[in-house]
Amino acid sequence: MFNFKEIMSVSLVLFSVIDILGSIPIILDIQKRQGHIESEKATIVAGVLMFVFLFLGDSILKLFGIDIASFAVAGSIIIFALGIEMVLGITLFREDAEEQSTSTIVPLAFPLIAGAGTMTTLISLKAEYEQANVMVGVVVNLLFVYLVLKLSKPIGQRLGKSGLNILRKVFGIILLAIAIKLFKTNILPTPV
Repeated sequence: MFNFKEIMSVSLVLFSVIDILGSIPIILDIQKRQGHIESEKATIVAGVLMFVFLFLGDSILKLFGIDIASFAVAGSIIIFALGIEMVLGITLFREDAEEQSTSTIVPLAFPLIAGAGTMTTLISLKAEYEQANVMVGVVVNLLFVYLVLKLSKPIGQRLGKSGLNILRKVFGIILLAIAIKLFKTNILPTPV
């Protein structure tokens, strides 16, 4: 049932898509304006959103008459675009930092942690890996998100701007490779 390799793959994909380390500048900006961030609340809300979509995503797709393989292909294209965004340093999907609400939930839990990219990725991962392994990968990422939210100031100071940029580009390349693998797996007919 549990497969360490699958759990690591899922965790790495989600880590790259959520890009919590790359979001440290946004987190620090929110922290500066609000005084503090409710790390527990943001993590719990993001977790609830992710698990609801993991379990009900199929039903939502069926409602629109879409199969998981088609959604996985669409998801791989979005993951590819996110990877391009990270590698090239362009902004395609991010919310405008000036329009952020004063709440910890928006923009931290949604859309920063559990945004469209994360939701699409969860459905794509569910098509590729065992659901139990995806769940463990989500929990691993939520723990990491919580730690980063708690320690955002020291992490930002330690890594510096260039360190954060390097990290973002490395995970962007990993995302590109994962997107290509997802696309290939779901677009090619399965051998009979």
